[in-house]
Amino acid sequence: MSVDAKLQSLGLTLPDAPAPAANYVPFVVSGNMVYVSGQISADENGLITGTLGDDLDVDAGQAAAKRCALSLLAQVKAACGGDLGKLKRVVKLGAFVNSTADFTQQPQVVNGASDVLVEILGDAGRHARSAVSAPSLPMGVAVEIDGIFEIES
Repeated sequence: MSVDAKLQSLGLTLPDAPAPAANYVPFVVSGNMVYVSGQISADENGLITGTLGDDLDVDAGQAAAKRCALSLLAQVKAACGGDLGKLKRVVKLGAFVNSTADFTQQPQVVNGASDVLVEILGDAGRHARSAVSAPSLPMGVAVEIDGIFEIES
């Protein structure tokens, strides 16, 4: 099943590839690798803001991380000229969770991104990752995730 068909069967839609918010590019293609800049948590209603361990719980954080993963895929789609069939695998995610000093469930929050990537891509969605706490993130968002992807060259 194609990635687009899998997204449709799951009732998921990729957002438009977000434009960068500062002086950087949204992705860099080098050989058969795509390096995607950090994607912040946002949905059709705007930014998903808040602090895990304060005004957001793990479920809300997972939903925010899932939205970051969909934005990452949107950037990969743009990098592949609109053809997600060229995506071979997710290599690594780097995740930042806006959380209180005593919040320790960053890995569970980032599972929101990891789980949806595996759901969409199967084994090609399994990846290495880091999940770390940040005392604040740009524009007060809950989660930011960057990624490295392998594509057909």
